[in-house]
Amino acid sequence: MFSQIKKTNHRDIAFVIIVTIITTILFFLPTGFEKKTEAQPTLRVKGKILETDDSELEQFGIVRTGVQGLKIKILSSRFKGEVVTATNSLMGKMNMDVVFAPGDVVLVGLTLSKDAQKIHIAHASDYYRTNLEFALFLIFAFFLLIYGGFTGFRAVVSFVFSIFIIWKILLPYTLKGKDPILLTLGITMALTFTIIFLVGGINNKGFVAFLGGAAGIVVTCVLSLFFGKLFRIHGAVKPFAETLLYSGFGHLDLSKIFLSSIFISASGAVMDLAMDISAAMYEVVDKHPHITLKKAILSGLSVGRAVVGTMTTTLLLAYTGSYTTMLMMFMAQGTPVINILNFNMISAEILHTIVGSFGLVTVAPFTAIIGGFIFTANKSHHTHT
Repeated sequence: MFSQIKKTNHRDIAFVIIVTIITTILFFLPTGFEKKTEAQPTLRVKGKILETDDSELEQFGIVRTGVQGLKIKILSSRFKGEVVTATNSLMGKMNMDVVFAPGDVVLVGLTLSKDAQKIHIAHASDYYRTNLEFALFLIFAFFLLIYGGFTGFRAVVSFVFSIFIIWKILLPYTLKGKDPILLTLGITMALTFTIIFLVGGINNKGFVAFLGGAAGIVVTCVLSLFFGKLFRIHGAVKPFAETLLYSGFGHLDLSKIFLSSIFISASGAVMDLAMDISAAMYEVVDKHPHITLKKAILSGLSVGRAVVGTMTTTLLLAYTGSYTTMLMMFMAQGTPVINILNFNMISAEILHTIVGSFGLVTVAPFTAIIGGFIFTANKSHHTHT
């Protein structure tokens, strides 16, 4: 890793430091939604189930409803070691309900007294997974560093940066009423710029990949707006969209939020394809300095054709995997294919997949043409000098 750092130019190292500093600032940046008005102070802690009381639960088919009584030992905060009686309310929804058992480690919400010195009410909300999630990320980062060295470190920085810019900028400002299309387009461009130059380095290879990726994202954005109106898809097809409106955010344009999700979802694949083509063209021109502009562009197009097929299928598999159970339900009920294709949620995913794939198809020629001009011009300059 250290040998890679020595080979990396000062601009790349400085850029990594700048992005790391911005990521740290984003970590501490408030979203404006942290503190909700509550009648009494609330604390969320880690706890362990000691006993359960299922006498108030009722079974209806495969689901349960009612209230589960719990005795919980608190494992964190200033109340560590205290044993409290808590409740676990079941609504009859398998995707949201959890039935606890003794020994389970859970997330507990504590409603405190007005002076915040005593526990007034305790409620178990779900299993406590924070430690496992953090451990899983550390394992992922460790293997990325072992395999990629300093490049792997830059990939980790870009990963964390992407999380925080979405959580701290995109989501809160969308909730505050900013135009979802313009905001998401700006965030996507910023992510594309940062990730490509962070991982690929500040050089012509990264510059070509950024310009090609940006062009593909713009095309995806325009197509999502155009076909979104034709498909007449309402943004309420997404999970919790309607709940969001009823939570005091009735001013949000769910349709625009849905359409913006199309090009931000495809942006990762677009970046990947743009970088693949740019890197391949860079190597071709580097090994053959006297290659003509036309041949360089044709080489880029050839690489693009080889990669774009698998990338579009990647999008299809990713989106289909999210709705496997719904498709199985349609099949189990013998729903005609014509009905399935015109169903609101399925139409939304078809729009999502095909428009995203359009971005991939267009990014290949854009990157090849841009790369041909930039790489051959650069080589001509070095040849004459």
